[in-house]
Amino acid sequence: MKDGSTKTVVTIGLLVAALAFYFVLLGQRGIELIQDGGAAAIGLGIGVLILPFLGAWIVYATLRAGFQHQHLSRRIADERLELDVSDLPKRPSGRIDRDAADALFQQVKSEWEADPDNWRNSYRLARAYDYAGDRGRARETMKRAVELERVEREGEPGR
Repeated sequence: MKDGSTKTVVTIGLLVAALAFYFVLLGQRGIELIQDGGAAAIGLGIGVLILPFLGAWIVYATLRAGFQHQHLSRRIADERLELDVSDLPKRPSGRIDRDAADALFQQVKSEWEADPDNWRNSYRLARAYDYAGDRGRARETMKRAVELERVEREGEPGR
């Protein structure tokens, strides 16, 4: 593991551990409220008891998506199909200049339109959406890339 990725994994691990501790405390508080016996306390206790489960599901979904995106990123890198943005003009903030990002997006979108069922094209389109600043579409397109790659890897019949 690279030094930067080790630091990231450790940070994520610490955050998950802190959240787990917080979820346990919330669960205990919810149980205490329910044991109190009053109608309002029971209602509040049930609500508080739901929060750790909701939080755990959010953490799980976020980590799962991150691992899936990393998997696709490694495959794209191995196939040398990353979007090369090194020569594109950048703003002082480091983000790609809007016009350059839009031009890159149009190029990648035309590649995707030629073969929309190829996960590689969907991955590249998701990255282009991200560079263009459209995070919502980037997430949706990345979900599509993850599913298409899974189908390819597992060799699901009928697709």
